[in-house]
Amino acid sequence: MLNIFTLANGRLFQEEIESLEELSKFQPIWVDLESPTLEEKRWVKQYYGLSIPEDAMDEDIEESARFYEEDNGELHIRSDFLIADDDEPRSVRVAFILNQENQSLRSKGVLFSIHDEDVPVFRLLRLRARRAPGLIEDAKDVLLKLFDADAEYSADTLEGIYDELEKVSKQVLSGEVTDTLAGEVLGDIARQEDLNGRIRRNVMDTRRAVSFMMRSRMLSAGQFEEARQILRDIESLDNHTAFLFDKINFLMDATVGFININQNKIIKIFSVASVALLPPTLVASLYGMNFQFMPELQWQLGYPFALALMAASALVPMWYFRKRGWLR
Repeated sequence: MLNIFTLANGRLFQEEIESLEELSKFQPIWVDLESPTLEEKRWVKQYYGLSIPEDAMDEDIEESARFYEEDNGELHIRSDFLIADDDEPRSVRVAFILNQENQSLRSKGVLFSIHDEDVPVFRLLRLRARRAPGLIEDAKDVLLKLFDADAEYSADTLEGIYDELEKVSKQVLSGEVTDTLAGEVLGDIARQEDLNGRIRRNVMDTRRAVSFMMRSRMLSAGQFEEARQILRDIESLDNHTAFLFDKINFLMDATVGFININQNKIIKIFSVASVALLPPTLVASLYGMNFQFMPELQWQLGYPFALALMAASALVPMWYFRKRGWLR
């Protein structure tokens, strides 16, 4: 899918392109390619003179090669954007190409973005740019606003993790944690821990991208200050993710502790039963080894006496355990 974005009266408008001829009708500041076909790549190369690298969407590219500037002035940035899906949270690699020097190309001052699936941050920026006139003035503003929206999207996701962990805390600290509930709680905690880790990685990647833009000296004074503000926001998110990791570890330890308590209760029952049955076993062994014939009928009260003694020897330990509170 090939979408272009133009500025009109300070607002960002989107147009979906379905042929090469439609490209000549617009002067965009942003060209977005979502899962582009070979034909759409050919349109971009033919009209804008821009060749999309074959490794633009590779996940195994070296970290040091994700941010660089070509001799012709093309700025290449490969950054990951978070998709906080409830079923499968993941990160999507987006390749950005910004031409800022070569005046002979139609791609002068146009931001190109290539990705495999729709990114929530892109939708958020499109919605804001349509409603807020003057939010975006050029392609560099688009790139900065995308990273700004990415930081805010991460912050919103962190708030969701706070809410989910609050529910888990009420369940764990209620004091009645069964093994079934503990299993569900551990599953919820594991999902929130995975999402929190992805957020931390995402903001780290965003920080590197914004820092690269600042070092490349491509930003104006106002844009440079905005980039510094984005870095400050990311710094605050790092503190929140660190706090959430500590909270997750506490809830994990508390849940495992309740599981151990439940297991100890079961072990305690078997321990008490074993100790309580030792005296009757001893009585039966002594009585059974001290008569000449089986069954022993010379002493008519032998069996009733032995059974009574076995019952008494079992009840006395149980009474003692109950008095000490070990059966609760």
